[in-house]
Amino acid sequence: DKLAVLQTLASTVNRDPTAAHYMFQDDPFLMPRNAGNSRLFSLSKESGRNAAKYIIKQFPQYFDKIFAEPNIPCLMPEALTPQIEGVSEEALKERINLRRVKDSVDLFDQLVQAGTPVSLETTNSLLDLLCFYGDGESTPEKQEGQKEDLEEPGRYLLLSSLTFSLFVDYRENNNAERIFKIMPERNAHSYCTMIRGMVKHGASAKAYDMYMDLLNERHKADVHTFNALITAVPYLKERFLERWELAKVFLNHMVQQGVQPNLLTFNALLKTLRRCGGVGRSMSLLVMKEMEALDIEPSLATYDHLLFIFYRGVDLCPPGIILEVLDDVEKRSFTPQDPDDANFFATAMQACCDLKDIKLAYRLNKAMEKGDNWKFLDMDRLNAYWSKFFSLLCMMEQIDVVLKWYKEMSLSVFYPTPKNILDLLQALDAANHLEVIPSVWEDMKQLGFSRRQDLLEELLSLMSREQHPEEIQLAFAKCADDIKAVHEQTGREQAPLEWTGSVLCHVTLLFSRVGRTQDAWNMMERFQQINRIPTEQVMDEFLNCAKQTNCSDEAIKLVKLAASLGLPSSQRLKSRTEKEFELSEKQKKTLESIKSDSDSSDSDSDSDSD
Repeated sequence: DKLAVLQTLASTVNRDPTAAHYMFQDDPFLMPRNAGNSRLFSLSKESGRNAAKYIIKQFPQYFDKIFAEPNIPCLMPEALTPQIEGVSEEALKERINLRRVKDSVDLFDQLVQAGTPVSLETTNSLLDLLCFYGDGESTPEKQEGQKEDLEEPGRYLLLSSLTFSLFVDYRENNNAERIFKIMPERNAHSYCTMIRGMVKHGASAKAYDMYMDLLNERHKADVHTFNALITAVPYLKERFLERWELAKVFLNHMVQQGVQPNLLTFNALLKTLRRCGGVGRSMSLLVMKEMEALDIEPSLATYDHLLFIFYRGVDLCPPGIILEVLDDVEKRSFTPQDPDDANFFATAMQACCDLKDIKLAYRLNKAMEKGDNWKFLDMDRLNAYWSKFFSLLCMMEQIDVVLKWYKEMSLSVFYPTPKNILDLLQALDAANHLEVIPSVWEDMKQLGFSRRQDLLEELLSLMSREQHPEEIQLAFAKCADDIKAVHEQTGREQAPLEWTGSVLCHVTLLFSRVGRTQDAWNMMERFQQINRIPTEQVMDEFLNCAKQTNCSDEAIKLVKLAASLGLPSSQRLKSRTEKEFELSEKQKKTLESIKSDSDSSDSDSDSDSD
């Protein structure tokens, strides 16, 4: 094995929990802070590669110097410029091989207009190209992932026909249809290519009609065409039972035509059963038994479809099926065989969350880390997988275990979502470990969640709910200071964050408990500005703070505020101020002159009656 030495060296080191994903190591100034940054930076990096390929393709004359010693041909730019000039079938073949869609169509039309016959094989190759790319020009990023599929006739839609991620609007009388209609002769390959192309680009009804034409011409479809047709069944029939019946029709046709099903046939069938409701549940296990009878080993996509059928929805099945799936997955290291293989681990982790089974989640995670199975998780799927796993940990595990996982995973393996932070705060609350909240707040700022109203409400309510030791209260007050700054900052692209009554109450309480009377009063003044009323607890604790710091002026201001708002507690606060504070004569007169709005209205009504 050429990689044996590298693999041996790799086995001697562990993942660094403080480091970002390896794709970002080249540029420390572009280390992502959150999931959005991670996606943006990874796409930017890929976009840069594609831009470089585009420049090389458009201006090959500037890249003809070979400086590498020794020269490694596979690392050199490909020769993408057509070498054959003129209008000929050989020139057409060359442009098809270079995947130049528009040039190939133009050259084919010139050959037809000139009366030059084009062989059936070459015309079929052109149909392959058109049905694969549509009428759009091929691009470097498409070619990278799809190159191998075009090199073997009949295989080009093997994978992509089973996914609808490349949908484009199907245009009537497109080039593929036009060329197909003017072909002097057509064979099974011609029909199969058109069927798979129509399925791929969303024209399922047309694909079915084309299949009927194939049967009328007494041709036989290949296994990849049947796979595509089975995938299209949900778009052909509306009722669940009708979908299953049509899928069975295609399976019976395979038997009649002597076509042997493969792994992708059964995966396509299970993918269709995902959209067949209760029928899917009753038939999917029969499909699995048929696979076993034919000695076809399931792929991760097979299990993904199975788990989706049984563990999505309100009525979850018992864990028996996922246990059997995990028993098999744990024994194997998988290789990609189906585009949907990549969805398995996220689907399985979602099932573990729905079942609230942490032991199953640990087993799944161990299976994911076995061999090269981790490679099935790209950046987006990796984040979804760990996000679900972490939510389950917060729900089911001891807080020490949760914090250990959080420290090892956060910002290196995955970027917590707002829901993950909310789950973590609730876990800290349940375990009475609120002293960890300030470090969670620091992570929230780094993740860009400092303006999330729901998280701010939860964070502040936990910090202000009860009194804590002085050291913890000081840390909480610092967090409240940051939150106050977030509400007050205004950027060019940021709308100011609006104060709510509950946030004001929490921040005022946190300032009052550490003796920051002036900061607490600044918060109290905002209640009147936003037409909100402070709670009695807030006013009592502010008065305690004013007493502790001997700020009698602020106490009188509080009584004035309560009176102006017409609060029943204004008289109680007034009497407390008189008893608990040493007031000057001037302050006593000021306090005596304060009347609540309700008192004023009562006196007005008395004078009117007189």
